[in-house]
Amino acid sequence: MRVLIVEDDPMMQLGLEQSLAAHPQFTIVGQAEDGYLGVEAALKLKPDLIVMDIGLPRLDGIAATQQIKAALPDVRVVVLTSHTTETEIIAALSSGADAYCIKGASVERLLAAITAAQEGATYLDPQIARRVIDHLKPPSTSNTVSNLSQRELEVLKLMVEGKSNPEIAAALYLSPNTVKTHVRGIMNKLSVDDRVQAAVVALRSGLV
Repeated sequence: MRVLIVEDDPMMQLGLEQSLAAHPQFTIVGQAEDGYLGVEAALKLKPDLIVMDIGLPRLDGIAATQQIKAALPDVRVVVLTSHTTETEIIAALSSGADAYCIKGASVERLLAAITAAQEGATYLDPQIARRVIDHLKPPSTSNTVSNLSQRELEVLKLMVEGKSNPEIAAALYLSPNTVKTHVRGIMNKLSVDDRVQAAVVALRSGLV
């Protein structure tokens, strides 16, 4: 398995390389220290697997994963990060990540995540699995995106990507107050209590 490591911490890079190189089934084909370089390396090297951090300079790992998956849908992406918020987890999975691991986990846990990704399964680190499952409640019949306006759908897609209200406002050329009104309307129409639940409904509805 040809592996690309996208990680900005030199010590973490070295540790990952040494840990994976100890297993003969892995060949490290490249490393990148920011999201843009990660995308470039992936397109050039076409690895089988990418170990991807989220908190990267210039382009974060969620956006990098989305770009890589759009161009190389068969590449497996294992997110290895210290980020554990629900929004980041949902955004990473919606971007196409195949596994979500927390830094500090054992090498065995990382290998389990890689194996699951290899087999086409989705792996969630036990530290965050319960948090995600708690938000994956079966949607009620009213939880549908079909009654959202076109603008609300655009806002919801950016919410799924983990964008803040100011970031959504900048992307759609709206005022922050207008975005806040749209977010409130979306949550009311979907009968959800927070942004993460709205993202889950969007994912289950096939919006993203």
